[in-house]
Amino acid sequence: MIKNSKETSDRIAHLAAVILAKLNASPIEKELAGSALAQHHTSKHTSTAIGKIASKVLADAHACHEAKELAGSVLSQVRNINERAPAR
Repeated sequence: MIKNSKETSDRIAHLAAVILAKLNASPIEKELAGSALAQHHTSKHTSTAIGKIASKVLADAHACHEAKELAGSVLSQVRNINERAPAR
């Protein structure tokens, strides 16, 4: 199992805060923003479940730039690179 030591940057944390304050942000954007903020200056990492969501956002041609930026950040912070996602 490989541990990941990355954390959310101040710029991404600010973007996440802006997304959370937007009334018209989608639930997925808000979930990614919450995950990014939870990892700002903490030892927390992205769960594999959020990692799967982030992967889908990055693959979605219609996702907005901000959502893709948050998705890339949280995806780079997956807890364990070899961890399997729970079945849904």
